[in-house]
Amino acid sequence: MKASAFVYPWDVNGDPEAPGRVADLGVSQVTLAAAYHSTRALTPRHPRHRVVTAEHSAVLYPPDAARWEGREPRPYEAGDWAPGDAWGEAADALAQAGLEVSTWVVLAHNSRLGAEHPHTSVVNTYGDRYPWAPCIAQPATRAYLTDLAAEAAVRPGARGTALESLGWYGLAHLHAHDKTGGVALGDAGQYLMSLCFCPDCRAGYDGQGLDADDLAAAVRAALEPVWRGTAPSDGGWPGVEKLLGEAMANATRAWRDESARTLQEAAVAAVRAAAPADFEVLLHADPVSYHCGANAGVDPAHILSVADGVVVPCTGGAALLTPFAEQNRAGAVLAANLTVVSGMGGTPDTLAADASHATELGATELRLYHAGLASDADLRAVRSALAGR
Repeated sequence: MKASAFVYPWDVNGDPEAPGRVADLGVSQVTLAAAYHSTRALTPRHPRHRVVTAEHSAVLYPPDAARWEGREPRPYEAGDWAPGDAWGEAADALAQAGLEVSTWVVLAHNSRLGAEHPHTSVVNTYGDRYPWAPCIAQPATRAYLTDLAAEAAVRPGARGTALESLGWYGLAHLHAHDKTGGVALGDAGQYLMSLCFCPDCRAGYDGQGLDADDLAAAVRAALEPVWRGTAPSDGGWPGVEKLLGEAMANATRAWRDESARTLQEAAVAAVRAAAPADFEVLLHADPVSYHCGANAGVDPAHILSVADGVVVPCTGGAALLTPFAEQNRAGAVLAANLTVVSGMGGTPDTLAADASHATELGATELRLYHAGLASDADLRAVRSALAGR
């Protein structure tokens, strides 16, 4: 089974031993970040640094000036954490070590965009904006995300791409010193707190037969007992319907599902138009279409008819593979994404068993998060597990 490891350019650039170290794990591919959100990351083996602070969302290569001239929004270039063509430099070094290189592109997750252009953000029923979450219903944002997907995905030497957060982002977000866990919102509460009420979404609800002001009032009323702790907010989609009412809930979902589906279609088409033949396009995906986040909520049958496959979160269990496997009629890639960093909740010591279980549930490949962040002991466990396959 093909295995790929996630890597940042700063894990590789300036460390001549990094490409060989990754290749020695037993992976045949790396998924190398080309556009990424802000982060603070350890580099436990790098000879020049131990912590990299990516201060804002950025592309890790020089963006095409002609493509973006006069446009807003547009990509932000990285600072000194990934200068110049950091992606290209790292990709060349990894390829020389015999590794196939794929791009890793984060899309609808960009706090700097929301800070500098607040109107682009999701705005909830109370009027609070989520600067990390661009509203994917807005035409200018959709155009930006589509063009960014094509540019960041199709870097020289890349054989494919993994598109992350190509869908709705919402309330749930590991933000700076998050303190949002005081009330257990559950699946239903998270959905209601992630509904967007920007002008474009308000018009979208109108197209579904809803009055946006009435909807906003109904969402606030539905959430009030959740805030007081007198009503549960879990139960999946039936929980949303119970809080908001079946007809209203389904109308909001219809609008959001349509917005996500059409953006996914447009972005994948743009990548394919820019890419060479046999370029593989995968999406980080969750098989529940109303879910928000890095693993975009999708309809499994639809997305497997659009992309070449999906990357599915499987740390802690591989059950999310099943809905995709049930729809996998044409041999699409179903990549099980397993965390192998023990300090971040991963269990590299059980990688062999986890990979075997994922295969039983339909996985065709593995994605391992994250070769640059893992300790030496974690990497030894990965190496042992992959050698035994």
